[in-house]
Amino acid sequence: MVKKLNMEDKKIKHLEFIQLVITRMNVNSFLLRGWSVTLVAALFAFAAKDTNIEYVLITYISTPLFWILDGYYLSQERKYRDLYNIIRQKEENEIDFDMNATITDNTKNSWLNSTFSITQLIFYGTLIIITLVVMFIIN
Repeated sequence: MVKKLNMEDKKIKHLEFIQLVITRMNVNSFLLRGWSVTLVAALFAFAAKDTNIEYVLITYISTPLFWILDGYYLSQERKYRDLYNIIRQKEENEIDFDMNATITDNTKNSWLNSTFSITQLIFYGTLIIITLVVMFIIN
């Protein structure tokens, strides 16, 4: 038996759908950061064990790739947060369950702005600086 949603339930359900996407983007970003730290630490361990600088050089490839991908997830999360706010302010009869977040596209949600946001710069910048320090210590 299918229950028909009333107007108030439709709005709440639509907001729940959007919140699930926001949560998924946030979890993806968190996992990327965890993987990047784990990979850098593992490469440092290999480099220290074999006194081989080539392992450290791999982090200069992997860290920017993780950074760019993390910036993408952050930009998507920001777009869906804006969509959430738009839906939250709509009247109940305007709810159409549209999940297209490109209607909220503005400059703060761009991939480039998200990649170079202050939190991204601090996190990935620190990883790159630590990599530089470790590279000079091993040399």
